[in-house]
Amino acid sequence: MKEFIEFIAKHLVDNPDTVQLEESTPDEKTIELTLKVGAEDVGKVIGKQGKTAQAMRTLLTAIAAKEGKRAILKILD
Repeated sequence: MKEFIEFIAKHLVDNPDTVQLEESTPDEKTIELTLKVGAEDVGKVIGKQGKTAQAMRTLLTAIAAKEGKRAILKILD
């Protein structure tokens, strides 16, 4: 799951070296991913009207559901 989101983010941004993804588990059924990118690349990851971010969250939710978990994606600059 983490590798998949990291792969997508690195291919969206101009500077893939600045992409950092941290994973935490608030409880056993929830996975929280925090995506950090450079300030100049935040718009590329979020997309117009948040559609790119929403698509990433939808894919993440589908992957997590297969494992019987809930996933949360936070995007920071």
